[in-house]
Amino acid sequence: MILRQALAPIVDFAFPPRCPCCGGEVIGSMSDFDERLCGTCWPKLGLPGQPACRLCQIPLASDESTPEQLCGRCALQAPLHDGIAAASIYGAVSRELLLALKHGGKFAQAGPMGRFMALRFSAAAIAEPEDPLVIPVPLHFTRMWKRGYNQSALLAKAFAAQKHWDIAPDALRRIRKTPSLDGLGSAERREALEGAIIVSPKARFDIEGRDIVLIDDVVTSGATTDACVAALKKAGAARVVIACYARVPLERMAVTLEADHESP
Repeated sequence: MILRQALAPIVDFAFPPRCPCCGGEVIGSMSDFDERLCGTCWPKLGLPGQPACRLCQIPLASDESTPEQLCGRCALQAPLHDGIAAASIYGAVSRELLLALKHGGKFAQAGPMGRFMALRFSAAAIAEPEDPLVIPVPLHFTRMWKRGYNQSALLAKAFAAQKHWDIAPDALRRIRKTPSLDGLGSAERREALEGAIIVSPKARFDIEGRDIVLIDDVVTSGATTDACVAALKKAGAARVVIACYARVPLERMAVTLEADHESP
C-alpha cells in the first residue's frame, strides 16, 4: 500500500486515469479513488432512489407508492428472494460498463464495480444479512471456457473483499447449457433455465441455515436469479438477498432485452 502511494504520481503521469465508460481523462489521482467515472459520465449513472419497491427495488412513480411499498408484481405474488440491492438503475452508463465487462473482455472493471456494489448495498431497504455467504450466479463450463471468466464471480470476489464476508464462488453449478438469454422474454428465460442450476453437494453444509448474498451483474426479468434462489433455498438457505450492479426498470425491460441482443 505504501509503495503504491509512493509510485502513484509517476503512474498517473505516465498513464493518466481514464473513465471506464467513455475513456475520457479523470481529474484526480488514481491513489485517491481509481474507480470513479469522469465528470460527464458520473451524473448519468442512475442510482436507485425512492419511491421504490422494498423487495425488488423496481422504481415506482410517486402515485404508485403504497404503505407496503411494493410494486404490483411483488404485491400480487411474493418473490422467491428476500430483497434486491442494486448499485445502479440500468441506463446508458451502466449498460456500457456491463457490456464491456461481459462481452468486451474488460474483466479488470469487475473490481471497481464490485466494490461500488458493496458500498451501495447498505443503502437498499433490506435487512442486513446475518453471517452472510456471498455466492455468484454460475456460468456453464462451455461458456466459461469461451469467455475465460465469470463476470459475476469477479464481482462477487470484489464485493466480498470490501464487506469482509465469506465467499463460495463454486457453490452453484449450471449443469445444463442454456441458450443466451439476451433477447428472450421473461417466460422464455424461465423455461430455458428450468432445472439448469443446482447447489454443489460440497457446498450444502456451508449454505444450510445461513443468509446468502447472491451476486449478479444485471437483474432484468429475474429468471436467472430466481433459479439460483430456488436451488439455494432447497439446500436450506435461511434468506437469499440479491446484489447486482444494475436493475432494469419494468417499463424498459423489453427495450433492454432487444438492445442487448443486438449488441456485439
